[in-house]
Amino acid sequence: MEPACSPFMALARSLRPNATLRSLTHIAPVLIPRLLHCHRSNTSSPDNLLEHDSPSPPSGDCIPLIRSCSTKAHLLQIHARLLRSDLVHDPTISTAFLSRAALAPLRDLGYSRLVFERIPRPSVFHCNALLRGYAESGFPVEALRFYNHMRRHVGVRGNPFSASFLLKSCTSICFLSGGKQVHGRVLRDGHQCDSVLLTSLMGLYASCGDCEGAHRVFDEMPFRDTVTWNVLISCYSQNRRSKDALHLFDVMQRPDHGCKPDNVTCLLLLQACAQLSALDFGERVHEYAAREGYDRALNLRNSLIAMYSKCGSLDKAYTVFSDTSQKNVVSWSAMISGLAMNGYGREAIEAFGVMLNAGVTPDEHTFTGMLSACSHSGLVDQGLRFFDMMRDKYGIDANARHFGCMVDLLGRAGLLDQAYELIAKEKAVELDSTTWRTLLGACRIHGHAQLGEHVIGHLIELKAQQAGDYVLLLNTYASAGNWEKVAEVRKLMKDKGIQTSPGCSTTEINGVVHEFTVDDDSHPRKAEIYRMLDEINSQLKIAGYVPNVSSELHRMDEEEKENALSCHSEKLAIAFGILATPPGRTIRIAKNLRTCIDCHTFAKILSAVYDRLVIIRDRSRFHHFRGGRCSCDDYW
Repeated sequence: MEPACSPFMALARSLRPNATLRSLTHIAPVLIPRLLHCHRSNTSSPDNLLEHDSPSPPSGDCIPLIRSCSTKAHLLQIHARLLRSDLVHDPTISTAFLSRAALAPLRDLGYSRLVFERIPRPSVFHCNALLRGYAESGFPVEALRFYNHMRRHVGVRGNPFSASFLLKSCTSICFLSGGKQVHGRVLRDGHQCDSVLLTSLMGLYASCGDCEGAHRVFDEMPFRDTVTWNVLISCYSQNRRSKDALHLFDVMQRPDHGCKPDNVTCLLLLQACAQLSALDFGERVHEYAAREGYDRALNLRNSLIAMYSKCGSLDKAYTVFSDTSQKNVVSWSAMISGLAMNGYGREAIEAFGVMLNAGVTPDEHTFTGMLSACSHSGLVDQGLRFFDMMRDKYGIDANARHFGCMVDLLGRAGLLDQAYELIAKEKAVELDSTTWRTLLGACRIHGHAQLGEHVIGHLIELKAQQAGDYVLLLNTYASAGNWEKVAEVRKLMKDKGIQTSPGCSTTEINGVVHEFTVDDDSHPRKAEIYRMLDEINSQLKIAGYVPNVSSELHRMDEEEKENALSCHSEKLAIAFGILATPPGRTIRIAKNLRTCIDCHTFAKILSAVYDRLVIIRDRSRFHHFRGGRCSCDDYW
């Protein structure tokens, strides 16, 4: 049985943008003479690295000189000397010079392109230097254009490095169709055995959300190392297929694969465990990391704190935190956020004070945790104070997450007009759809249909409206009893073909994650689960449980509403937890949507009747049900 709170709570009680090629081509004929003129007219300058009357440096000395260049002025001087000495025609030297001009810290792509255009017969190495410059700049599309230019007009076909720079560009802009073309080119050019290149291809598919494409490349690889497995794990994790990500931990260690997970594998798996609230699996990864010595790294310890917090195990999160000798701001932010999401807002505020006393300066993530703590605990005045402190005392500009927390704080407290005013007048920050969606959720809670319509208008302007937004508006009208408007929204959703995501809950039993949806009949033990759910309902009604039919927003009679509520996904997960675990075992559930009032009441009463700690993580926070009470104090 877990303690009611963690030990921590007791403890705390300039450069200008590069010119485009189009703007520079007209000066190409006079550029080089001017470079020479500038060189000759500035021989007395202390910044002049190469005296005009000194002998030309040997070609072997040029490469270190080029690589040591750190300013544009010095680069121009070197260029002038190379032109005078004719060393510019040496392919090795011209490639080194082009790389220095195209890459950080100088990265002058307009100038680099002019240099490239004056090379009589550019090699693939010259082309790759410019490709890499474009790929690593803020103009990845230019890499794709230059690649076409080099193949059609320069006559250079490229090599695996060229393809890797193209993939980097496609990945940065999520250009899946372009990446598939590069994939085809890789196969046509015979590079299908290049594991590094194929791993980059997997990364492209993963970033574009195409897990099947990434897995196809993975299956076709002749050799798979740990890096390759990590890319596939990351692909599943970042595309909400965390169960598949966890499965790979065992698969990669089988004798037929024989691949050993490394510290990066552990980091990725801990993130997947956090998404699923898979505490048992997270503990397995922790044990493995400790066995291999990976858990001494600060970044992994910080991930452990976050994982345990997101699994609702604050005592374990604090154990890792307290055993971390060199805590940085990430460590403190993870612990503060963990306290916040689990409903311990006042303890999070105390932890913030301890952090300041330890001499650690908060960052933007720390304040996201603090504002979230105030929001979940209804601490409006403290939240406003931290918001002002962040900007005025620490000079941190509020971002979209901070505004989202403030909207949540004010909205939950019923200060809807103040929340709307806060974000409606904000011009310095480009607010994302999540912020407006948070306000829409508050409108649903408080039945403010008129403001909800305004918020939907803003989401339409952002072209970010989702099925869930219409459901929130529909629920707002239903809460207010405006069934005509409910019918209008339903018709609009039907006409637009808008499909809603069903409620989904997961629970982990003995390291295996089980998933349930509303009215689920796919589980192999479904008959036992529904019998157990009927028994639970009977026991809870004896204890005073009455289904809250206001949570069912379809127009139907009371009995039909009660039946509809009885099969919500978290109730099925709870029933399976009671069925599959011994008495007294904690039941942990993660849900993709906000838990409804009826399910919240159901879990509260069950925690008392069955003497179980039930921890439910819904879309925004944790609910710790124990002895008929919830850690949120019915404020969520």
